[in-house]
This record gives sequence, C-alpha cells and structure tokens, in this order.
Amino acid sequence: MSSENESKTLAVINCSQVVTLAGPSRPRVGPELRELGIVANGGMFMRDGRIEKVGNTDEIESLINTDTEVVDACRQILMPGFVDAHTHPVFSGTRVEEFEERAQGATYQEIAARGGGIQSTVNATRATYDDMLVYEAWRYSDWFLNSGTTTVEAKSGYGLSLEDELKILRAIKSLDNNTALRYVPTFLGAHSVPPEYQSRREQYISLIIDEMLPAIAQEKLAEYCDVFCEDEVFTTDEAWKILTAARCHGLGLRIHADQLSLSGGAQLAAELGTVTADHLEHTDAAGIAALKRANVQPVLLPGSVYALGSSRYPAAREMIDAGLAVVLATDFNPGSSPTPSIPMILSLAATHMKMTPAEAITATTINAAYSLNRGHEIGSLEPGKIADFVIHACYDYRELAYFFGIRHASQVYCAGKITG
Repeated sequence: MSSENESKTLAVINCSQVVTLAGPSRPRVGPELRELGIVANGGMFMRDGRIEKVGNTDEIESLINTDTEVVDACRQILMPGFVDAHTHPVFSGTRVEEFEERAQGATYQEIAARGGGIQSTVNATRATYDDMLVYEAWRYSDWFLNSGTTTVEAKSGYGLSLEDELKILRAIKSLDNNTALRYVPTFLGAHSVPPEYQSRREQYISLIIDEMLPAIAQEKLAEYCDVFCEDEVFTTDEAWKILTAARCHGLGLRIHADQLSLSGGAQLAAELGTVTADHLEHTDAAGIAALKRANVQPVLLPGSVYALGSSRYPAAREMIDAGLAVVLATDFNPGSSPTPSIPMILSLAATHMKMTPAEAITATTINAAYSLNRGHEIGSLEPGKIADFVIHACYDYRELAYFFGIRHASQVYCAGKITG
C-alpha cells in the first residue's frame, strides 16, 4: 500500500487520437491554427494533477506501476478541456418569454427598449439573495463540465449597483472555490445603464469608476474589466474612461465591440491595447487591421448570432488571414446565447464562419487559454501543465463539430480528478 506522501499517478491509454495542441508558447495564428499535434494510438501519464508524458500507448504503459490509476479510453479521443473565454454564468431567472417574443418577430433591441433584455435579468438577480444565486449558477457549472469545458471566463454585469455587482463577483469566487470548474472573473458593471440612471448617465459612470472599481480591486474580486461598447449602451468615450480607470486598478481589459453596429469598438480596443475584443460582428477591414497592429485577440461568439436569429457572423476567415489569434466562446447568458456548449460553437464556426474543425478547436483551447493569461498552465496537453482533459466518445476530433446537438464528453478531468 502506498503512503499518503507518495505521489499519485494516472495514465490514460488506447486513445484513437490524443489532440495535444502542443506548439509554441504563445497564441496560434495563421496556418498554426490547424496544427493540433495529434498523437495516434496515444496516451498520457500524469503525476499529482500535472501532465508528465504524452506519447503512444506503448510509451505510456512503460511508465505505469502498481499504484497508477489506469483509464482505458477504448479508442476514444483525448483532448484538453475547452476554455470558454466569454460567459455570463451568474444570474437569476430565465428570459423564456422574450425567446418566445423573438420567435414571433420582436427584435432584441425592441424588447430591451421596453424594459426587457439585460434589465429583466438585472431585476431578477438583484432580488435573489447570495446563496440562492450561487445555487442557481452551480447548475450551469455542471452544464459546462458535461460539455467538456473545464475553465470559463465569468462576467458580472447583472447587478449594475455596487452591492449587486459585488454579490455576483463573490458568487463567482465561491463557485471557483467549490466546484471543479475553473472561473476567471471579469467585472462588467458597464453592461447597461440601469433605469434609475438613464437621465444621469455620467453619475452611473462615476459610480463605476469611483466606487465599484476601488471596491472590487480591494477585495481582489476580478482579473479583468469589460465594457459593452455601443452607441446606445456605452459610447467609445465612456468606454475609454471606464477602461482606463480599470487599468489604474491593475485589471486587464476586455471589450464588447461592434456587436450591433460598427461603433468603433475594435478601433478603441486597439487604441487601449485590450487583451481581447469580443463579438465583432460588424467590424470592418480597418478594424481588423487595427486589432492586428495592437495584437488584440478577437473573441468570436457565433452562438449569440444564431440565438438572435441574425445572419451576420463575424469575419473569422478575414481575421485568420490577417494573422489574428482568433478565440471562440459561447457567450453563455440568459438572453442572447443560452448555451454552455462549445461543441455547438464548433459546429457554428464550421458551417457559418467557414473555420475548419482544427481551427475551431485551437480557438477554444490554447488560444482561449492565452486570452485569459493561462496559456502556460492549460489549453494544451504538454508536460508540466495542469491535467485538465476530456475523453470524448468519438474516434476523430472532427466529429465534435460534425455530430452536433449531442454530448460528446464521456469523462472530464480537472487537475487529474474526474468530475461528476
């Protein structure tokens, strides 16, 4: 019997493909997006939750000892856990009524103009006490894990008051500490201007800058700050004020850019050197060129385009051809993209944005990890990295996008421990 001080080893063998994503220690661009580092008939050996060796099954079997836990993948594929770099996973209630209204012809903007949209979720979230908010979000953490996602970027933004934004960010912290899913917190107090400040916008922006940001920084509740930059939400000038203030508090910068119109969000992202610019459905060639010059990673969210019934998807091919390190994410939220499924996003990327399955997988693993400053720890299966991995019930990685609407993940591991 091994003692408690001895290291714990785990081996996975007999994989039809080990999709390692091994490569340069940076986000992948251009043709690199298609280079998945596949090991056929492969396996992986781990010690104390870290990857020690990736190779063919014979090589891995040679490392196994009597204390090693062995998982036979039975010719299924082994991949890094997905990294979902844009989600809104803490909220109360649903917006099923609005979903039905959109099915009958109402637009997202029309619903928001009459007090629905983001504000309806804000009202429900404000009315929910802390423990219940965590309880509701716990359900969604299981959805992410069951889809093969092991890390999410998690935005606030359904509080829009000091007390309620802190409540959401504390809930994210609690979920990170108490679930297998990893959460990377982002402050999105600039998600919308709440009704009580509609006639005094400047006071709400001052509230964000003078009260919310200092309190969040003091409690270390967020790593990033995001702003929904649109002419009818927060203008480029307003977004500039908020994001520059956030930078002074040590937060990384992200931005919702050019989702509903060509509002200058991509250009602002380039000017500020944000880590990411997200959405980009209306970004033009000049915006793409600006993002490239500033080395900003685009985070593309085809799930929201699909769920809103739009046909204007971001120009993924142009971005890849320009040399941008593209990321894909779900935009999981109760209004415009109620899906936690990266496999669904892979399918949309292939069918509507003409990304190859390999490009889409790179965009949801290693590139996404780098967009969250975690590419050195997760996003690929390489020695020294955390053993966040998934065994998918298929024989070829392309099946993840090809067979859509089903659960592919059969076993999900975080730091070498099985979830569920």
